[in-house]
Amino acid sequence: MSQPNAKAPITRANVFWFLPTHGDGRYLGTGVGGRSVDLGYLTQIAQAADRLGYYGVLIPTGKSCEDSWLVAAAMVPLTERLRYLVAVRPGLQPPTLAARMTATLDRLSNGRALINIVTGGDPIENKGDGIFLSHAERYAVTREFLGVYKRLLAGETVDFKGDHIQVEGAQLLFPTVQAGGPPLYFGGSSPEANEVAAESVDKYLTWGEPPAAVAEKIAAVKALAEAKGRKVSFGIRLHVIVRETAAEAWAAADRLISHVDDATIAAAQKIFARMDSEGQRRMSALHGGRRDKLEVAPNLWAGVGLVRGGAGTALVGDPETVAARMREYMDIGIDSFVLSGYPHLEEAYRFAELVFPRLPLAHATPGVIATTANTGPFGETIANDIRPAARAAQS
Repeated sequence: MSQPNAKAPITRANVFWFLPTHGDGRYLGTGVGGRSVDLGYLTQIAQAADRLGYYGVLIPTGKSCEDSWLVAAAMVPLTERLRYLVAVRPGLQPPTLAARMTATLDRLSNGRALINIVTGGDPIENKGDGIFLSHAERYAVTREFLGVYKRLLAGETVDFKGDHIQVEGAQLLFPTVQAGGPPLYFGGSSPEANEVAAESVDKYLTWGEPPAAVAEKIAAVKALAEAKGRKVSFGIRLHVIVRETAAEAWAAADRLISHVDDATIAAAQKIFARMDSEGQRRMSALHGGRRDKLEVAPNLWAGVGLVRGGAGTALVGDPETVAARMREYMDIGIDSFVLSGYPHLEEAYRFAELVFPRLPLAHATPGVIATTANTGPFGETIANDIRPAARAAQS
């Protein structure tokens, strides 16, 4: 009999994009080049991701973001294939309400809902939301929450009394399209988070640490899951800065933080330091608030994390190099990439056009690969008469 977590090579990957509901623009840490992230702009990004063939989009959560569920509900009828990775928040939602919301979104989208379990890592924000729990207590709530939530999505009637959650006769009357409920995604770097991942979720997400560190995290969660007779798959959250040449890509990285001054970095790092998130601590440790040593592994640049919380690293380089770095992550067990780039509309196109053809994707990319006679892609017609031919030397 094969082991539950016997190692199998990752030969194909899913690539997600990102809906920037907490802001977007050409530069970080400044209002210069900023954009209004309204319904129209989010629609542009979602429809671009849908047409280009991204597997799905992550919608972030927190007080700095528009509500992920309402945004997903607005985008569903405007897209055809795109999946929506939305946040369930143990401690903010009772599991019965979360299960009903999940089932509704899954039905409205015809099975395109994905669920991101988020415990919250900023004690100040948590208190503003009425959560006065320690780090360990939040994960205890998460474990109880998932125990009830998963049983409801599986169609059970649930009676449960825990230290934090109690329900009697809880039911989900209208089932999900996806049998047993949408896949559960989850991120966290602490021992408590690893236990939750091993026990309850389908896909463990890590922020973009160097490959050796990611390999260690994967090995730890795999071992815990194996001990419970479970299998967990793995994804990574990264930014991307890809250009046709490496020099152009690194210049774009420099431009992205060209308006960030030392005072802005210090203010951001002070906020990050108050958090009890182990993942945020690891992100901040990669650069230490310094801008002089930002390439923390080959082509892995930590400049985003100088002023942005959460995912703070970007893959930087020409298309073949970025694809090669992604394949390195696949070699250690990553099968899903949740990507973003500034500004998100243009970069969704740039990444898909430059890198998708170089990756072994697990999903179709109709907007990039389709080559039927009248739909291209072939570029603008030359002199109203000639369709330009692709030139490999310029790709």
